Amino acid sequence: VQLVQSGGGLVQAGGSLTLSCTASGFTFDDYDIGWFREAPGKSREGVACITASDGSKYYTDSMKGRFTISSDKAKNTVYLQMNSLKPEDTAVYYCAAKFRGTQDYNSWGQGTQVTVYI
Repeated sequence: VQLVQSGGGLVQAGGSLTLSCTASGFTFDDYDIGWFREAPGKSREGVACITASDGSKYYTDSMKGRFTISSDKAKNTVYLQMNSLKPEDTAVYYCAAKFRGTQDYNSWGQGTQVTVYI
């Protein structure tokens, strides 16, 4: 199982970025994919996830309305579209996969830095 991330970078507050997470080595339809982030001095927090079973999407409250998770099964890729970015969104963002119906994410992407400046 391998997850390769792309996207991220430096953006002014109020701007947008899209992160990508491309999966290989497993049947994409069997895995839930989540996005997490880790800011300096803070513990890792969940951002959003999309389920394998029916494509349901879930968001942490502070991201609702600003972030959108989506998937392209033909490309084995999950995206995180981030709009109206705030300085407090600055973090390293990770995608992760878990087999549908299980609790633990056990495959992780390499992480990508998102920095939002004023």
